[in-house]
Amino acid sequence: MKRLSLAIALTTSLLAACNKPSPAPASTAAAEKLEAKVAAPEAKLATSRAMAMAKLSGDAGVDRIITNLQRSLEKNPGKVDYWILLGRAWVRKARESSDPGFYVNANACAEVALEVSPDDKLAYDLQGLVLLNDHKFQAAVDLADKTLAKHPDDAMAHGSRSDALLELGRFEEAAAAAQTMMDIKPNLPSYSRASYFRWLAGDDKTALEYARLAIDSGRDPKDPEPQAWELVQAALIFWHRGDLDGADAGFVRALDGVNEYPPALVGRGKVALARGDAKRAAELFKRAYDQSPLPETAWLLGDARAAAGDAAGAANAFARLEKDGRRGDPRTLALFFATKNQSAPEALTLAAEEMKARGDVYTEDTYAWALFRDGKVADARRAIDHARRLGTRDARLIYHQGAIHIAAGDVTTGRKLVAEALATNAAFDADGAQEARKILETKPKS
Repeated sequence: MKRLSLAIALTTSLLAACNKPSPAPASTAAAEKLEAKVAAPEAKLATSRAMAMAKLSGDAGVDRIITNLQRSLEKNPGKVDYWILLGRAWVRKARESSDPGFYVNANACAEVALEVSPDDKLAYDLQGLVLLNDHKFQAAVDLADKTLAKHPDDAMAHGSRSDALLELGRFEEAAAAAQTMMDIKPNLPSYSRASYFRWLAGDDKTALEYARLAIDSGRDPKDPEPQAWELVQAALIFWHRGDLDGADAGFVRALDGVNEYPPALVGRGKVALARGDAKRAAELFKRAYDQSPLPETAWLLGDARAAAGDAAGAANAFARLEKDGRRGDPRTLALFFATKNQSAPEALTLAAEEMKARGDVYTEDTYAWALFRDGKVADARRAIDHARRLGTRDARLIYHQGAIHIAAGDVTTGRKLVAEALATNAAFDADGAQEARKILETKPKS
């Protein structure tokens, strides 16, 4: 009997599937459409809330911040400021963990905030931050323009617009947006941007002055991470100058504010490697990578292990770099291949693809170096000269320009640039610095 009932049920289902159902009455169809229309946004909002309130099992500082904000929102779900703070915490989680998946959680917070408070500028600012980190730079510019049309005094929107324009290679427009941001609200984020723009333009003295203003304006015992981040940025200016003591002092100070802060650990690792202490450098890079597994850190870890005689450990680190680079950082992978002078065609493919999305100084430099390694010297020269049009005092870029000019036949200018790179920072890059010294040791052909 049970078998017969089952057979009848199956036959009925098959017949229903084979026959086109009769159209529903107009009133019923309209009601169903209306219900679907209402249900879709509600379902999306429920999904956004679930993503925003996703639980974390870790015990890092940012994990505790997220958990505490989620508890506050459970009691006050209509508090839009809490949703914004939670979204920013998710952005920080994504940055610190190097896991872009957390940007989905951040964007979910913005969506909920906009439901609670439509047209909220802070929610739009949060969405802009997500777009930037997702490398959707033109979309970030468009959103900032939309926000500024209604809120022209929104400093964060000007900041996001500046960041996106800079990534797109529109330096002058980006600098103007950063200046407007600083005019509206002179604080750590605006001073920090001003510092970076001056450094890109080759004015490291003014860059350090703005960096000091940013550090002084970022004193917040409850949230020391922004100041620690700016201390690292200031220390990197000393690093690029070749001032190892000055750089190390800045990295140490950042670690005093935020214990085991990955960017500062990386900075100290670079100083240790430059001083010839490869074992210490590898330890510092490993501690940083364990917390924030960035491809660039894996690259440095590999170089340090290789210098310390740990070939297997170096290979393991480089394998991680390659895997993570393919997944989310093609520019670093392209530069790694080009720097190591391997996989030249793939390096160029990766760099060329990245150039479609962004045109900043460092993407152009990577593209130029990949062109050079692939034997396209004339194209490489045009690309590197454009990358260095601002006069950026980065020894790696200066060396690339010098080596490419030599290959293009401009030996005198090229050798001067190579010498300038080593004089600026003799430890700018383990492979590049070694190549630069060999170039200068080789007598030029008459």
